[in-house]
This record gives sequence, C-alpha cells and structure tokens, in this order.
Amino acid sequence: MMEPMAEPDPLLDALRTLTGRADAEFRDGQREAIGALVDDRGRVLVVQRTGWGKSAVYFLTTHLLRAQGAGPTLLISPLLALMRNQIDAARRLGLRCETINSASATTITELERQLRADEVDLLLISPERLANPEFANKIMPIVGARPGLIVIDEVHCISDWGHDFRPDYRRIGRIVDRLAGSSVPILGCTATANDRVVNDVADQLGAELTTFRGPLRREGLALRTIRLDRQAERLAWLAETLPELAGSGIVYCLTVRDVENVAAWLTSQGIEVEAYFGSLDNESRIEAERRLQTNEIKALVATTALGMGYDKPDLSFVVHFQSPGSPVAYYQQVGRAGRALETSRGILLRGVEDEQIQDWFIEQAFAEEHLVNDIVQAFDSFDGPVPLMRIQVKLNVKIGTLELVVKQLDVDGVLERVSGTSYQRTLQPWAYPASRVEAVTAERRLEQLSMVDYFHTTGCRMRYIANLLDDPVADDCGICDNCVGDTDVRQPGVELTAAAERFLLTRPIEINSKKMSLDADTGGRKKIPTGELIEDGRALAMWSDAGWGQLVRDGKHTSGRFDDRLVEALAELVEDWSPSPAPEWVTSVPSTRHPDLVPDFAERLAARLGLPYHSVVARIADRPTQKEQRNSAHQQANVSDAFGVTGSIVDAPVLLVDDLVDSGWTMTEVGRLLRRAGTPLVHPVALASSF
Repeated sequence: MMEPMAEPDPLLDALRTLTGRADAEFRDGQREAIGALVDDRGRVLVVQRTGWGKSAVYFLTTHLLRAQGAGPTLLISPLLALMRNQIDAARRLGLRCETINSASATTITELERQLRADEVDLLLISPERLANPEFANKIMPIVGARPGLIVIDEVHCISDWGHDFRPDYRRIGRIVDRLAGSSVPILGCTATANDRVVNDVADQLGAELTTFRGPLRREGLALRTIRLDRQAERLAWLAETLPELAGSGIVYCLTVRDVENVAAWLTSQGIEVEAYFGSLDNESRIEAERRLQTNEIKALVATTALGMGYDKPDLSFVVHFQSPGSPVAYYQQVGRAGRALETSRGILLRGVEDEQIQDWFIEQAFAEEHLVNDIVQAFDSFDGPVPLMRIQVKLNVKIGTLELVVKQLDVDGVLERVSGTSYQRTLQPWAYPASRVEAVTAERRLEQLSMVDYFHTTGCRMRYIANLLDDPVADDCGICDNCVGDTDVRQPGVELTAAAERFLLTRPIEINSKKMSLDADTGGRKKIPTGELIEDGRALAMWSDAGWGQLVRDGKHTSGRFDDRLVEALAELVEDWSPSPAPEWVTSVPSTRHPDLVPDFAERLAARLGLPYHSVVARIADRPTQKEQRNSAHQQANVSDAFGVTGSIVDAPVLLVDDLVDSGWTMTEVGRLLRRAGTPLVHPVALASSF
C-alpha cells in the first residue's frame, strides 16, 4: 500500500531554497516567529544564538508578505560585512535587494525610482542612514506609504545597556512611533542580550513584543584563558600556536595599531593572515573576507569591525590578543566560531595594556556635562544651520567628541541635521541626562570587572557567560580549560619572544604631513601652499608603548635627558627609511618648558648620522601645550606665529627633530617657516607619537 503524499509546505520549500539544503527543517521557534509577523502583524523579538537562523525568519517573512502585496522590507543592519552576507542569502530566495551605504553604487535618485516602480523587495541600510536628510525626505515617505516588514538586526545596539550601543539606533524608536497606528510587523534580532537589554528594547519598540528566546551557549566551543603580560610574549605564542590550530579563524585586537602589528608579525613568520579594520577601503575588506571564507588564509587579524553577523560556519577558532571590556561583548565575538563544527576553540589572551585601553573606551563613551552644554550653547549662538567646523573653531573640543555629541543631540531632537555636516538648533528643550550617563558608566565598570572575574574563574567558563546573558540553560560545558582541568600554559620560546620584541621595537609610525590648513574666520579648509609643504615623516614609537615608548617617557619626565639607546634607534630608523633626497643637516623644534631636552638629543642624533646640527628656530611666543588643545583648529591657532627663524638656513634638505608628535601642527608650522626661509625639503622625525 502506498504511503499518502505529504501535504505541500510552501514555507518549508522556501526555507530549503534559501539554505540550499534539501533536508533543511525549521528550528524551534522559527516557524512560530514567522507566523507572528505574517499572520498577526505583530512585533517580535528573537534572542537566539548565532547560527540559529534569525535571517531565515525575516527573509521568509519578506517572501510571504511581498506575495500578499505588502511593501518592501526595511532591514536596518550595523555592518557592511553583515549586509554583504545578507544580500547573498536573500538573493538565493529570489528577493530583489538594494542597499545604500558608503560602498554601494546605488544613488538616492536611483533607489527612489526603483521603490516607486516596486522593484525592491528588501532594502538594507545602516542606522546612520536614517540621519541623512536626503534619505529621510525622499526614501522614507515612500517606505512609509506602503510599509512592509521592519527588521532591526543586532537590536541590542538600540539599548544603552547593550555592549554595542549606537546612538543612531534610537531613531528607529521614532519610526516605530510614527507607524504605531498601522499594522506594520516589526522584528528585532540579536544573539547577545540579557534581561535588562531585552526590557529596554521592549520599552522602545513597544511592550507588546512577542519574544522567542532560546539557549545562547555554543555547543562544542572550548573556551580557555592565558595570561601573557607582554605583547612580545603574545606575538610569539600566536606564531607558535596558530599553525597548530585546525582550520581558519579570527584574531581580535582592541586597536588598529595592534591589528597592523599582529598581522605584520605573523606574516613575517610565514603565516598567511590579513589585517581588517573599519577604516580599510571597501575593496580590501571584501577581499580579506573572501580569503577567509575560502580558507586561503589562516586568519583575519581584526578589530570589532569584523563582528556582528559575519557568517563563516566552519570558522574553527577565535583568539583574542587582548581582552574586551565586557563578557557579553567577548561572547558576541568568540561566538563566531564553530557554527557548523563539532568542536571549535575560543582563546582569550590577556596583557598589561588591556585595562588602559578598556578605560579609554569607557571614558570616551559620554562627554562631560559642561562640554555638552557648551556645544548646545554654541549652536544657540548661531541663527540657522552651522557647519561643525565653525563649532570646532569656537570650542576647544576634539572633533571626534564633537561628532559624537552632535549625533546624540540630533537623535534626541535637540539638533537637526540640515545637510552634510551642517546642523541647526531646534526648539526642543535640553537637559543633560546625568543620571542615565552615571548609570550606564557604572554598568560598564561592572562589566569590566566581570571580564576580570571571567578570566580568573575556576568554574565553567561557558556557564559563567551564560549566566550573565540570563541564559535559561546553565549547565557546565565540560570542555573548557576549567572543566577539563587543563591549566598548564605553554610558555612561548625565549628566542621567538626576543625576536618579537625586536620586531615591535622596529615598527616605526608614519607621520602624515598636513596638506590643508583651517580658516579661523569661516571654519573652512584651504590648501597649504606647495612651497610650504613638508614631507611625510616617521616616529620611533607610540607614546604609550612599552620599550621605546617607556624610554621616551622616562627621558621626558624623569631623567631630563633621552637615553643613548634612543639616539641609536632613531638613527637606525632614519637609515632604514632612507628619505629622498637625503637630509644634509639637522635642526630641532624648540620648547620653552624643556629648552635643552630636544636640542641635546638632536645634536647627538646628528653626530651619529654624520650630519651638522644647526639651531635655527626659536619660540617667540609663550603658548599653552599642544596636548591642552583638543582639535585641529585650536592646535593650529596655538602654534601660529609662535616660532621664528633666528639662524642661518642651509640651502639643503633638513631633518626636523622633535620628541613627541601630538597633532602634527607644531611640525607643520616649524616646517613651513623653514620652507619660507629657503629650505628646499623638510623631513620630520620624532621619538614618539601620541595619535
């Protein structure tokens, strides 16, 4: 007797088309979440671990809603890497996707035409795109006139309490409010949210959220921690260990400088890696992602720019060169590993610089009350739109801080973006949210301590993180270093560690010369005349570095004289750099606070290089230190007319020496004076850079 034919299941068929697997089945909660969105037009929050299939929910919902005549899905996604993965997956289901971001070729005008012609099923944007006046005025009315599904990917970013808070996500709440009377389904997705974040998201998206929450822990992911204080030890450990790890993976670093150092070191040791960070050009990022995806390289060495949503199911390891400031942030990153593998590795290295870097991120998260009030008052003093550069000229504030504050004020409705970087004050009253800032900062400090506790816990590491995520499943994993009793740490070889130390000491920093100056009256930019430009230069170390950085700090603040080892090191740097045409004499940047410190060093450097030293520049006006100036406008103004040429200029290329490069404006101003006085080329060098 023949078995009865199975009932048709179009939704399951669509899932199998999307995944490319004929045996694919719905995971617990997926079909129910789709039903809540399609049938009930509800607001849904999905909190499920990476790899559960959150994207399948919104792709299939889009597929069904479009078949019913709904408008396109608006998918708000935080990262370009995430967008690229989503577009590839959506197109397998036959969805027509468009995106507007810094790397896309589609213009607002073209997108407007496509939307009016109903040629777009899925529109992917970053939350920052919602702040663009042209997008808001031309695209959002079309989307709002015939709304489909609104998807907020990585929805924990909407919450102050989330580890990846992004102010522009707050705009989504206003969009939801404007659509509150309609039957627009809304889906928020995340793999890392504890109860506090879930409650905050519910408050912003509507308390009637239906939540689908599953276990967040990653089965088969073996976690361990290793303390290696010095960067050279960790570099040596990586060079010895990565070749022994199966498959390919990611090495995370906290700063771009560390990404570049780690990638260059591993490459020098014959290990195929690529560097990856947010400011890398789009083509390089795509190529780096592709090479990891196809296992052409052992690892990507990356900042958190490679994080949320990056999809490589067979990623076998994630190593952290430094410790993130939060266990939840750590799990967001380490959870990239092992989605489709039975076993994978998550290894956290910890060093002496971790806390200092974490502190910096915490301290930069919110501007001080007096500074925010000054910025609001500065906008109040202008009638109509004003470019940020005008505010920068008016206030001694870092441009990054100014941009962050202005973005938050824009999100809160206190300022309104008119075009480009021009904003104007609204009628919205303003009061600094001191209690919220204090509460969130205190929470960040607790997270920082929790990360230290995670490192030192003797219990199951996976259970520790699961508890912080309020994960309903909190059994021991049985495979982390504590569960298996594997507390022995192989120390890296002495010779390899010494080689890594030498590598770090010979990693110069490029000093990019200024090409533009600022107009103090208009806040605009103008080109520095060609006859006054200086060359790109080199610095021996970062001010905060161990090694040379420590010797520079000791000489400047303790001994009052720079060590002879710094003379030799900078001389070797100049010889290896070999600037062309070669400098034929040496001079130095004068200082009123330490008048003999730099000239003494520069004379010894000149002698070592076999060049004459001439003191030809003097400080003619006493000014505050450059480190007190917070932005380019004030840094430039602080050194303008502060120096003068008082000696005879040699008509030949010169090596201009300083101890510390802060903003680059001091070197630029002194170099311009030397060029005006007849020096044909100025090659700047410094012992350390602070930026």
